[in-house]
Parts: sequence; structure tokens; C-alpha cells
Amino acid sequence: MSNAENKSSLTIETNDSENLKPQENRIMGNWSYLMAWIGGCVFLGYFMLGASLVPPVGDLNLIQAIVCISVSAIIVSICFNINGQAGHKYGIPFVIQARHAFGIKGSMFTSVLRAVPAICWYGIQSWVGAMALNTIARTFIGFDNVFIMFIAFQLLQMFLSSLGFSGIKWVENIGSVIIVVSLGYMLYVIISTYGTLIQSNLIDIKGSWGLSFWGGTTAFLGVYTTLMLNISDYTREYTKKGTNKRMLLIHIIGTLPTTLFMGLIGLLAAGVTGNWDPIVLFTEVMPNPFIMVIALLFVAIAQITTNVMLNVIPPAYAMMDMFKISYKKGALITGLLAFATFPWKIATADYFDKFIQFYSIFLGPVFAVMVVDYYFVRKKNLDINNLYDEKGPYVGVNWAGIIAVLVGSAFGALILEISWYVSLLPAGISYYLLMRYFGKKNSKFVPESFKNSKVFSK
Repeated sequence: MSNAENKSSLTIETNDSENLKPQENRIMGNWSYLMAWIGGCVFLGYFMLGASLVPPVGDLNLIQAIVCISVSAIIVSICFNINGQAGHKYGIPFVIQARHAFGIKGSMFTSVLRAVPAICWYGIQSWVGAMALNTIARTFIGFDNVFIMFIAFQLLQMFLSSLGFSGIKWVENIGSVIIVVSLGYMLYVIISTYGTLIQSNLIDIKGSWGLSFWGGTTAFLGVYTTLMLNISDYTREYTKKGTNKRMLLIHIIGTLPTTLFMGLIGLLAAGVTGNWDPIVLFTEVMPNPFIMVIALLFVAIAQITTNVMLNVIPPAYAMMDMFKISYKKGALITGLLAFATFPWKIATADYFDKFIQFYSIFLGPVFAVMVVDYYFVRKKNLDINNLYDEKGPYVGVNWAGIIAVLVGSAFGALILEISWYVSLLPAGISYYLLMRYFGKKNSKFVPESFKNSKVFSK
């Protein structure tokens, strides 16, 4: 059956332009895709993580922190390309890509694993943005009610995210320009104003290249590992004319400088003030009320660009897959669920790192299973028609994938500081061996090419 015939027989239909069928009309060219990543990667999570790398919270000096953030961003960019090739080649989203490794019903398990952190991050981002707007309102008009600001800010984002990828493209292209200019100026203010403190508090200290350093990279990877899973949701929108090398270059350019900027601002601000709270840092570091307002407006815009790009699509697509609803409804429900995440509890120094460590234990193994499945089991050849056939061979649960995730998670839980690294190999190797065993049992999830390979001839 030809690709055209495959696509004509797909069963999933929605009433709006965002759907789960293989994407043919790609709307992201090189520039739009780059701007989307610049906008999407600017969020206060990296600011707060940067602040946690250096004293008084962390143990790294300035050079070690810069290397830590840079290494993390490069690893992330490579992982984006590795797991995003299926989406770019076949135009399929994460919830469909995962069906090979986990089965149609089993993939719902991985979709929920990916969706829950996104909803929590949506709430965290909205809460931080609301605190920024509330600080501005309190300073200039005396209005002080962060919960009212939170509700209003959330409703605005729900409207923008309901517009689909066309709305996301518009928000990212405009917001990214504002963000880049703001980042450069904020970094300049901190360096020029607090140069002496930076030297004594961040440069002259010994620091550590040991567990603290690699634990720092794990923290940044932990934030990005959510996106590593559903990267196909974005690469499926990238122009077909784009090559894998060009896509990798865009991922690096869009991810590395932005993450480094955000982390640097956070660690420099924390290093010179001794505080971790992002809003307190912005209000303390900025030299006058006007500049403070500009900085806090930047904070609010950053939350919008991050949420509509990274935190709405995974839960919305998961609900489209599980409940057969439209993208718009999924986006609105995601926004409503974010109200119930209690972000004012998570976005604190006491719970922030624990939140990232907890969900990273599970998401690293899912990434490993998907990579092994696509490259070593499927050999980059996906059975697209059957992936969409909910009465076909992939219906049910592929227990090899589920068991491998649990095995990897168990290893990751042993050393939380570097759980992402520790969990990958056990999960990937377990999946490969389990598929080899199930292949001998004629499992419906194992392709004939894998059953007939040399590993089964012995």
C-alpha cells in the first residue's frame, strides 16, 4: 500500500486544523522554527536552576556553571534530533510515535507521564508570570492580589494556546525578538553593576567538577527530558525541505544561547544577592523602577511563549488521542487543569528540585525505549497505517516497553542526582532484550525484519 493510500485510510479525525494525522502542510520554515525554539526555551525554570548551581544553594563556580549549562544544552539538542527524526520523516506526533514501543493502549501511559509534568509546568509558569504582573501593579497602582492576576494571566494563555500552531507561531515570532533584546540588556545590567561581587562570590571560589557538576547537568536535562519525548510534535511542523543537519543546527542555536543566557542571569543574580526567588531577584537587581518594570514584563512574556510552545501541546495531544476531542478543547482543558497544580507550592526552593527529580526518574527511560525501538528494532521504518488502526496489530499494551521503563526507573531512583544518566542504559538494554524474547514468541509488536535478523538465528 502506498503512502497516499495509508494516509487516506487513517481513522483519527478532528474538527480543527490541529490533528494527529501525519502532517503534510508544514507551517514552520527555518526562521519560524528557530524563533519558536528561542521563545520556547526562555523560561524561569532555567533561571531558577542556574541560581541553584552556585552558592548559597549550589557548589559550582562561574566557569563550572557555564560549562554545566552548555554541556546540558548540547546533549539536549542532540537528543532532540535523535528522537525527533520520526516526527520529521513521517509527520506524526509523539502520541502516535509511542504506539510502536508501547502499544495503542500502552502509549496512553507514556502520554500521561509526559502530560502531567507539562500541566504542572504550565501552572508554575503562569504563577511566576502572575507574580511579576502583580509586583508591577502593586508598585504603580497599589493593587495587590496575585491570585486574581494568576486567573487573568491563565485565561489569556488559554485563549492564545487555543489558536493552534498558527497562533503559537505568531506568539513565538514576536515574543522571541522582545525576549532576546531583554536578555541581553539584563545580563549587561548585572555584570556592569555587580562586577566586584561576581568576582568574589562566583569566580574566586573553588567549586566542584564532581557529583555537583553532573548533578547540575542532570537538573537541566530533567527539565528538557519532557520535551525530548514529544519532540516529534514540533519536528512534524518543520519544513520537509529541512535536513537533519540543519534541524540539529537550529536546535543548538535555539537552545544553547537561550538556556545559557537564562541560567547565567539566574546564577549571577543569586550569586550577588544570595536569594533564589526569581521575582525577588529581578526586583533587587534592577537599578530603578522603570528597568524593573521592563524586566518583569519580560518575565511575563517569557511565561507565555514557553507555555503555548511547550506545555500545552503534550497534554492537548494526549487528550485528543485518549478522548477523541479537538485540539482546542484539549488546550482549554489543559489550562483549567493547571489551576489545580498548586504552583505556589511547587515553585519554591523546598520543592522545585524534588519536582524535577521525581518525574525525571520515569521520563528518561521512556526516551531510551523510544530511541531503541526506532533505530534498533524498526530500523527507522514505521508501519504508519497500522499505527492509526485501533483494531490493528498494535492495539493493547506492549509490555516490553512498560517493563523496560520500570526497570530504568528503578535504577534511576538509586542515584537521584544523576538519575537521567543512570536510567538510560538499563531501560534501553531491557527493552531490546525483551523485544528479542517476545520476537521468538511471535509478538505482534515485533516487526518481521527484527524477527528474521541474525539475533534470532542462534
